[in-house]
Amino acid sequence: MGEKLNDFQQRDTNSNMVRLSDFKGKYVLVDFWASWCGPCRKENPNLVEVYQKYHSKSFDIIGISLDDNRKSWLDAIKQDKLSWPQLSDLKSFDNAVARQFSIHAVPSNFPLNPDGIVIEKNLKGKELNNVLGKLLE
Repeated sequence: MGEKLNDFQQRDTNSNMVRLSDFKGKYVLVDFWASWCGPCRKENPNLVEVYQKYHSKSFDIIGISLDDNRKSWLDAIKQDKLSWPQLSDLKSFDNAVARQFSIHAVPSNFPLNPDGIVIEKNLKGKELNNVLGKLLE
């Protein structure tokens, strides 16, 4: 915590390049997940809730999927109603961004302040909601 997360870029579901630096000035949750990950899918409704609650207050989420199957990835996004940017190179744990941040398990996340500084690591459920509430209310 307290370190600046290095910039990264990866393609979204429409093959557009998205960079972390595109979100400078916002609170951002960088969320590593996968369609095949039960705990990830269980956490997604919580992420939908905090996104709806805080998006209008300069909060965003960047989802980075460790999937290797495009159809499974896109189906999970649709089923779980994930409306924020979703990125993947479809290389599972060889995902370039996951390797950059030494991600070896999902779900994993990094909440960032508007300067890109890591606030906490791996916040979930009520804990994530409480931290965002203190920062954004």
